[in-house]
Amino acid sequence: MPENDKNDKDDELGGLDASNAADRKILRSVLLINLAQSAAGIGIGLWAASTALMGAGLDNLADASVYAVSLYAVGRAAMVKVRAARLSGFLLIGLAVLLLVEVLRRFAGGEEPVGPAMMAMAAANAALNLVCLRLLRRHRGEDVNFKASAIFTSNDSIVNGAVVLSGVLVMWLGSNIPDLVLGVIVAGIAANGGREILREASQTARRNASA
Repeated sequence: MPENDKNDKDDELGGLDASNAADRKILRSVLLINLAQSAAGIGIGLWAASTALMGAGLDNLADASVYAVSLYAVGRAAMVKVRAARLSGFLLIGLAVLLLVEVLRRFAGGEEPVGPAMMAMAAANAALNLVCLRLLRRHRGEDVNFKASAIFTSNDSIVNGAVVLSGVLVMWLGSNIPDLVLGVIVAGIAANGGREILREASQTARRNASA
C-alpha cells in the first residue's frame, strides 16, 4: 500500500474512532439523566398516586433502555443498529401496554393525585429533557439509533407539558380523572413512538439492502 494511502486510511480510522467516542459520551450522559428521571418519576408517582407521573417515569425508563441499546450499537455494523432500534421500538410498545393496563385498573378506584407534585416533577423533567435534546443534537448523521433517541426525548417533552396541565385540572376539579385520561394519552404517545422507531428501522434496513 502506498504511504499516502496508508496515512489517509489511518486518518479516516482515527476520525471514525473519535466520532464513535463522542457518540458514546453523548449517549452515556442522556442514559444517566433518564435513569434518574425514571427513578424520581416512578417514586414520586407512587407517593402522589399519579398514573401520569408513573407513566412518565416508565417512559424515561424506556428512553434509558433505548440509550443503552444505542450505546451498544455505536460503531457496529448497520444491521446491528437496525436490530437494536427494533428492540427499542418493541420495548416502548410493550411498556405502553403495561401503562394502559395500570390506567384501567385505577379507573376502577383510586385516590386523587397530588397536583402540585405532578406539576413540580413535570417541570423538572422538562428542563432535563432540554439538556438531553441539546446533547443529542451534537450528533450529525443518519444513525437510526440517534433518530430513535430523538423521538423518545421529543415524546417526553409532550408528556411533561400534559402532566403540568393534568396537575392543574386535578387541583381544580378535585378528581383523579384528568390524571387517568393523561395516562391513556401517554400510553398512546409511547406506542406511537415505538411505531415510528420500527418504521425508521425498516426504512434503514431497506436502504442498506439496496446499497
